[in-house]
Amino acid sequence: MSTTTLTPAPAGSAGPVPTKAAAADEGRIGLRANLRHIGALVRRNLLQIKKDPESMFDVLLMPVIFTLLFVYVFGGSVGGSLGGDRQDYLNYLVPGLMAMMGMNIAMAVGTGVNDDFRKGVMDRFRTMPIARSSVLIAKIVVELGRMMVAIAILLAMGFALGMTLGTSVLGLLEAVALSAVFCAAIMWIFIVLGLSMKTAQAVQGMGMLVLMPLQFGSSIFAPPQTMPGWLQTFTDYNPLSNLADAVRGLMMGGPVAGSVWTTLAWAAGITLVMAPLAVSKFRKKA
Repeated sequence: MSTTTLTPAPAGSAGPVPTKAAAADEGRIGLRANLRHIGALVRRNLLQIKKDPESMFDVLLMPVIFTLLFVYVFGGSVGGSLGGDRQDYLNYLVPGLMAMMGMNIAMAVGTGVNDDFRKGVMDRFRTMPIARSSVLIAKIVVELGRMMVAIAILLAMGFALGMTLGTSVLGLLEAVALSAVFCAAIMWIFIVLGLSMKTAQAVQGMGMLVLMPLQFGSSIFAPPQTMPGWLQTFTDYNPLSNLADAVRGLMMGGPVAGSVWTTLAWAAGITLVMAPLAVSKFRKKA
């Protein structure tokens, strides 16, 4: 389905005149109008969640399940490797889980975009006089909101189990913001996957194949020094390790500058490459 439609040319004109939808596709919409469109689409996506509250189950339950599972199943042994006990592992784990939450939620953007195309929703958007990027940005904004809910529950669980904040509330807020920035970048990757694959199940399957090695081959769940040498090398270059280390430093104290700047560089690089690709594929998708 083409996003550009033409109206008959007025008498004496050189050719057909693009409609507003075509103009939008060419990026002629102003910033203020674009923000209005994003706001309207965000409201539309939130209404979808209201009509389907089950879509929030993963956000509500995932932080609880992961925290209890890892603290009480692995906390004793991994806590010992940290030179402490289960409580020390809780302080190590929660910042790592904060970094991980966004990755799992990012996958929902790709499956959602794929599902909307399958249902014909995106085809209707493409015929409207709105910037193509606004449709995708609205998806990201809503999923970032879901991520904030998951992080709030995760932190509540952590503090209820005895987690102690080693820095300050400002450091905690900086950790949340850094996680959100990196998560938003990863969402562009999943949008491209959602636009490239035939079914939402395929997007989810491919996403798990990518995320599982990155998550478990990182410093999210365990310190790299407990891993074999070859895996430590992978962990050192894993962007999720940088994110987890940065979040952990901002929340618990310790050197953070290197990890923070590396994480921001990854986020910027991913966004600069994947965001234009996602918008281009959105325009061209039949």
